[in-house]
Amino acid sequence: MLPTLRAILGLPVLRAASPQVLGGGGTAAGSAAASAAAADGGAVPAAAGLDAPVRWVHVSELLDISSLLSGGELVLTTGLELEKEPEATASFIRSLEESSAAGLIVELVGERARSLAALQAAAKSCTLPVIVVQRRVRFVEVTEVVHRMIVAEQLERVERARDVHEAFTVLSLESAGTERVVEQAAGMIGAPVVLEDLSHLVLAYSAQGLATTELLHDWERRSRTTPSAARTVRTGPENWLQVPVGVREQLWGRLVLPVAPDHPLAPDDEETAAMVLERAAQTLAINRLAERDRRELSQQAQAGLLNALRHPRGLGEAEALARAGALGLKRSPLYVPIVYRSGASVQAAATSDGAQSRDPLAGQQEERALLELLAKVVRSTAGSALTASIQSGSVGMILALPAKQLEEATLQRLADALAVQGGDSGTQAADDGAIRLRGAAAPNWTIGVGRPRGSLLEAAAGIDEAAHVAETAATLRGTRKPLYRATDVRLRGLLALLRNDPRVQQFVESELEMLLQAEARGNGGHLELLGQYLESGGNKAALARSGYLSRPTLYARLARLEELLAVDLDDAESRTSLHVALLLHRLRAL
Repeated sequence: MLPTLRAILGLPVLRAASPQVLGGGGTAAGSAAASAAAADGGAVPAAAGLDAPVRWVHVSELLDISSLLSGGELVLTTGLELEKEPEATASFIRSLEESSAAGLIVELVGERARSLAALQAAAKSCTLPVIVVQRRVRFVEVTEVVHRMIVAEQLERVERARDVHEAFTVLSLESAGTERVVEQAAGMIGAPVVLEDLSHLVLAYSAQGLATTELLHDWERRSRTTPSAARTVRTGPENWLQVPVGVREQLWGRLVLPVAPDHPLAPDDEETAAMVLERAAQTLAINRLAERDRRELSQQAQAGLLNALRHPRGLGEAEALARAGALGLKRSPLYVPIVYRSGASVQAAATSDGAQSRDPLAGQQEERALLELLAKVVRSTAGSALTASIQSGSVGMILALPAKQLEEATLQRLADALAVQGGDSGTQAADDGAIRLRGAAAPNWTIGVGRPRGSLLEAAAGIDEAAHVAETAATLRGTRKPLYRATDVRLRGLLALLRNDPRVQQFVESELEMLLQAEARGNGGHLELLGQYLESGGNKAALARSGYLSRPTLYARLARLEELLAVDLDDAESRTSLHVALLLHRLRAL
């Protein structure tokens, strides 16, 4: 830290001259006693302005030097010009105050009663420390010593900045975790440091001598009362020092030193503490960007390999295993093809303007979040996986398992992770894994599972089967299952494969033509009623109860339905034909 005026007055060269503090918080009455104490080697008298830092020492005999000062200077003068014009003393001291000088030392040697009286009178109404010495002082010695102290302090600050820079550069190169960066910052400052997100939830912290319960007590409320700023500043009722974390307009959190300057754990050097927090914030931002880049590169590599495995074109099993192993897929006796289908994509496809209603960027973000979640879950199991987006709204996976017995448990863990992500709480893991964040509800993913294979290439070929299962299962009504296999979609799965055949489409139009025309004219409800009737197995009494309709009303509506269809709904074959046509109509969005 820069030397203070108090420390400078304690130097032997000045202490031997018996300095008297006339202003800046001192009193003339106490000057004599203070002088005697100083002469005997005692402490320098207390004064409000004596603890101000001195940035430089300036020697001058001019009465107007305000234009030569930039603030923080200690001015040394013999006061000979003041002896000539004692009435100019007050304006001279006022000009030094206005220039933010650190203090004034006047050498009064000999009979200088007029100058002393003028200085005493002017010092009573000023905040600038005014000191007089009545013994000869070598100003050159004062300037040499003080400037040496200032340069030494500046060199120490440069070395400290270098140490901070080197420490956090190493953490950036090592892509250190969030906790490690925060602990490094707290250790260098010697005070607790907290990293929080934009929702004021704690991502990482280091208590550094403070009890965790005390540090984090009622954190969210306390943090919300501390305004966030775009720069390093102390804010809020508790006077916390805070630094934003992120890149320009993409801030994602802030580092907080949650102790006031007068707290026992507060750093002695506020400027250094701010520098450490700023370098830590930069490291966190760089590491987050680097981690994102690594994830994206890994995902791109996995997507390329998965596409190559699905369309081998001469690629053999040995080469496939070698390439997959290089991306982290372990050689295993069992490979399970899985596809995750977004329910949002199915809903968008079912509307006439689905392309416009489905935001591509939002879909990519959802898929990226799913890929990150699946990677995290797989790392917590005994298996390994290749995971990549295979088309818009669909993510494919080849899950490698060391034993058949692990299949159900691992699949259930993957399904449970999606259930947690898509639940009402809207929670998902933060990038650094330190805390769960609350946000918007995640998309509803349907999981389709293909048959387990003993070969990697066969499992890759099974992705199509899993995709078919997932797409078909996404259209199923009723209670949802955690995951689906081919045995779960059955007839609907077969119809999904045939849905694009022109003959099948013609069959649907033929069976449902009159109902579709009625729907087009705005006379709706017929398709829904037909579906409810068929799903009830033709049981009119059960349909009336489930639909809260009186039997006469239901019979009248069914009669109108039979009139439009020109069929007998009591005929089993007619119901089967209509049921197949209705299923195909519902599958048209796949």
